Amino acid sequence: MEGADHLADHRRVWERKAVLRLVYEDFYDRIAAACRPGLTLEIGGGIGNLKRRLADVISTDIQRAPWLDCVADAQRLPFADTCAANIVMVDVLHHLEFPVAFFRQAARVLRPGGRVLMVEPAITWGSSLFYRLLHHEPVRTSADVLGDGSPDPRRDPYDSNQAIPTLLATRERERFHHLFPALRIACVQWFAFAAYPLSGGFQSWSLIGEGGARRLLRIERALEPMLGRVAGFRLLLAVEKASEGRQVPVVSGLEDEPGHDAVGGARSTAVRTSAPRYETSPLQGRGQAC
Repeated sequence: MEGADHLADHRRVWERKAVLRLVYEDFYDRIAAACRPGLTLEIGGGIGNLKRRLADVISTDIQRAPWLDCVADAQRLPFADTCAANIVMVDVLHHLEFPVAFFRQAARVLRPGGRVLMVEPAITWGSSLFYRLLHHEPVRTSADVLGDGSPDPRRDPYDSNQAIPTLLATRERERFHHLFPALRIACVQWFAFAAYPLSGGFQSWSLIGEGGARRLLRIERALEPMLGRVAGFRLLLAVEKASEGRQVPVVSGLEDEPGHDAVGGARSTAVRTSAPRYETSPLQGRGQAC
């Protein structure tokens, strides 16, 4: 009942706060632009907003709701092998007890060339104090985010570590590639500066109106390539499954570009001849979408 009450509270806030809808529509636009054609599985569908933005979606969550299609645990997906073109999630990865269990499921469920697209908290120089001091969820950068184990069915699904996505995109990137040779972190967008925290999220308050947020979001888009990596509050992480398509460069030890990162960046042309094949463009430029 507690989970149902939580969703109901969020739904009421969503319907009341135009600025919240505007900020999240920016998240959904980014996800939609990076999706592959075909069936999309939404994990952690919550109050059902993303399903309104994407076509051909099966929306799931760990708890029941009338607007969801299926009850499912991200670490035990009840879907057939190679059935999906995309798996999409907003604020789910940092709640998972064992992210490796989810990525094993993703590698199984995704078709070749399919993508996992995740919008998550970004822990940067600009956002760290906000998340550590003003947000109710913890930031544990010392955690082993790729540790393995058996998920505890009694664990609170709202337990979290907001550092998981940032650690996966940075410190643990090469380890992730070693653990999941069929998957590759294809792109990371670092974005969201002021409009997101000023909106108050799903809290009852907001420090900015809809009109101000709309103008601010346009400015933030222009600043992302320069400031995203050091000051962003959010990241979009795209993980892609190997396909039979063309070979692209795989760069070992690639440092993060400001704003957007892409496998096969322009700073190296080294190619591993044993690397899997991916559908992503090999030289995605700075500031380009996933």
